[in-house]
Amino acid sequence: MNPLTLDDFLTRFILLQPEKPQRSPVGRQAAVLVPIVARETPGLLLTRRSRELRKHAGQVAFPGGMQDASDASLIATALREAQEEVGIDPCQVKVIGQLAPVTSSTGFRVTPVVGVIAPDIALHINPDEVESAFEMPLEEALRLNRYAELEVHRAGLRHPVWLSVYQEYLVWGMTAGIIRSLSEQIAF
Repeated sequence: MNPLTLDDFLTRFILLQPEKPQRSPVGRQAAVLVPIVARETPGLLLTRRSRELRKHAGQVAFPGGMQDASDASLIATALREAQEEVGIDPCQVKVIGQLAPVTSSTGFRVTPVVGVIAPDIALHINPDEVESAFEMPLEEALRLNRYAELEVHRAGLRHPVWLSVYQEYLVWGMTAGIIRSLSEQIAF
């Protein structure tokens, strides 16, 4: 099988967009940026959250957070949060679409916004929010068989949780679920 190129990824992603919801979302809204690094063999930029945070400390995540009243859209939320967390200027992101929203364990409806960034962007990590950033080869990230399902029971309900390991990073929960959804969407 030939390696996944950026053109292959973009063609598949753009042709296979998820259906748009028919009604306006309710509840607390949030968005994350799923940054695809534009290399010949593309990468996926991820962060490790600061260990000093109250929630999700030290977890691997995408840059993102809660929608502010001043955000014009959930895309604007994802871009603002990426700038606040890792210093990516919104004009350095080519937004190519969104994945279907997911509901977090804390009740937020999170919209993943997929965007392409240049490989030479200088990151400026906000240490209050992010401990570090790393790049995972996109082809590796999108391999469905790298994710194991863990069954968690909360409030009497079954919740599947996905997890994977890349180098010294445990990728799990919503982040792993978003990557798996992206892989399923482009049928890689």
